[in-house]
Amino acid sequence: MAKVAVLMGSKSDEKYWNETKNYLDYFGIQVQVEYISAHRTPQKVTKFAAEARQKGFQVIIAAAGMAAHLGGAVAAHSDLPVLGVPLPGGMMDGLDALLSTVQMPAGVPVATFAVGTAGFRNACVFAAQIISLNDSSVLDLLVKFKANGAKL
Repeated sequence: MAKVAVLMGSKSDEKYWNETKNYLDYFGIQVQVEYISAHRTPQKVTKFAAEARQKGFQVIIAAAGMAAHLGGAVAAHSDLPVLGVPLPGGMMDGLDALLSTVQMPAGVPVATFAVGTAGFRNACVFAAQIISLNDSSVLDLLVKFKANGAKL
């Protein structure tokens, strides 16, 4: 079964996830949610990222606001695709998180999505697209999803 890790920098970010988790459910993708912070629990981030492939994950979604270094910290320690979701809040209500997530040095990519709920939804769909390359059941559901106007 396909498996995605969803990492959030804080429990307060959960409201954005709660509005979007049904997307991965629709595609039949197993999800493990972790609340880990690049700044408050950096050792946990490093360990999780380094061991993610061995634990069966295929994609990591990293969502964080403000300084939003979670996606980059994960990408630095993992060879899996990392999908970054900047979240609202902070001085510029998510613009700061967007810039922190998208401005990665060459060789350490974080695929970056829109700020907030729309970005979280798109990250879930993009994870399904990645997984569908090797999983026909996810591909079948993705084709139905697209035929339905990209709506559940």
